[in-house]
Amino acid sequence: MDRLRAYEVFVTVVARGSFTKAADALDTSPANVTRYVNELEAHLRTRLMNRTSRRLSLTEGGEALFDRAKSILEEVAETEALATTASLQPRGRLRINAPLSFGSLVLAPLWPKFMAKYPDVELDIALIDRVVDIVEEGYDLAIRISRTTSGNHIARRLGRSQNLVCASPGYLAAHGMPEMPADLSRHPCLGYTYGATSDEWQFAGPGGTLESVRVRWALRANNGETARAAALAGAGVIWQPSFVIGEDVRAGRLVEVMPGYHMPPVDILAIYASRRHLSAKVRMMVDFLVDAFQDSPLVTGGMAAVGK
Repeated sequence: MDRLRAYEVFVTVVARGSFTKAADALDTSPANVTRYVNELEAHLRTRLMNRTSRRLSLTEGGEALFDRAKSILEEVAETEALATTASLQPRGRLRINAPLSFGSLVLAPLWPKFMAKYPDVELDIALIDRVVDIVEEGYDLAIRISRTTSGNHIARRLGRSQNLVCASPGYLAAHGMPEMPADLSRHPCLGYTYGATSDEWQFAGPGGTLESVRVRWALRANNGETARAAALAGAGVIWQPSFVIGEDVRAGRLVEVMPGYHMPPVDILAIYASRRHLSAKVRMMVDFLVDAFQDSPLVTGGMAAVGK
């Protein structure tokens, strides 16, 4: 039995969550995947995973082996990378998770530029607004819009986005302009389901004083474009980041309210697993995004490492 190959098959099965998906990722058959796992269990004389028709779960021995085998495979890859100058060029599949609106509006135009610069990298992009577990779900990199990060991962700040509170000119003509946070309690508000602020919006006022107001939701959606469409139609006051509604403000389709108050900006973070050596494809992607965001009208550039 090729134990290194068996470790690779086992780790891929766990990461992908099924034998069939692992076979696709490894360009082999499900039967071969099953054979490697069975041989590995026979060699170790222990059951590594419990299998049903719907899900897989690791045994205690399987959990211990997964962590160590994954580390061994990374060490082997890094050792091989040192042995050839060709490895200095990023190559292979790069799985990236990003929020839907940010991925569509900001990241999508950047991918062809990266592909032209690094033709040996295959991009696999998943736009999902929920926070994913990048290790368990098999991602190399996640882009998050957040003021916080996880202590289990490295986070590099790519830039910042300003949160804007706006309404359409028609809405303001009919309902009046909110002058301070307390005024928002009398207006229907439009927001984001996964927003950290929930129904309590916080603002920094004149002199840096902090004020908050509990708003009344007229619409809350798990996608910023839905809230934006409602705001443009005059349905209420919207809170969204500048990359979603910044162009509408510049074009006059939406008007910022409460000019003396503003919401704190949020960081745009690249999240990846803590490793002693970062793969070339992840490193090049993060550097590429930092450079790209320096000139973006929707994002304020920034490149500090903000967590490990």
